[in-house]
Amino acid sequence: MKSFEIYIAYVAWESDGKRRPILVLADEDKHVAALRITTQFDNKGRQIRSKYMKIVEWDYAGLKQPSYIDTWEYIRVSKNLVDKAPIGKLSAKDKLSLEKMLNGDS
Repeated sequence: MKSFEIYIAYVAWESDGKRRPILVLADEDKHVAALRITTQFDNKGRQIRSKYMKIVEWDYAGLKQPSYIDTWEYIRVSKNLVDKAPIGKLSAKDKLSLEKMLNGDS
């Protein structure tokens, strides 16, 4: 799995979870370090929205609708919960925007 590719994975939280797109940042042997991708933005508070990056070229990324990268929290997902093939990857423009945001340059 390569950095900046988007996969569908089962992401668990507390006592539940769901299949959702994730952005892989690093391949860690049996896990991947990733960020969640969501379509939910307008219903979030201002502080949370400030940690979301809009994917401008969402269709290029293999997503079905406008989406955001949740940079609030990095997650680790077991590779056996991640689909084998990516659905897409970030465009060069979106990758640059994400790198700037993660570096605090936005």
